[in-house]
Amino acid sequence: MSAKFLKETKDGTILLVYVQPKAKRNEIEGVDEWRGRLKVKIKAPPVDGKANKELVRFLSKVLGAEVELVRGETSREKDVVVKRLTPEEIKKKLGL
Repeated sequence: MSAKFLKETKDGTILLVYVQPKAKRNEIEGVDEWRGRLKVKIKAPPVDGKANKELVRFLSKVLGAEVELVRGETSREKDVVVKRLTPEEIKKKLGL
């Protein structure tokens, strides 16, 4: 499986995410090969940044690392930076 959704930078690893808000539960759906993004379902609605906050919290918990939204505040396609983890470590923690 290609890791097009991961890009290593000096600040950490950029994780390209496609978010589906208002889901039944928070979960990693897998990789959307067509978009080249990791698909993540989030319970929170896309109102007042709630889904963004929930996404950052959820990914931080799953990855055990600091996660920060860097692009896509109002879009379903978001870029987050994962501090101090390599793409290999992220793939392992996501079970991919």
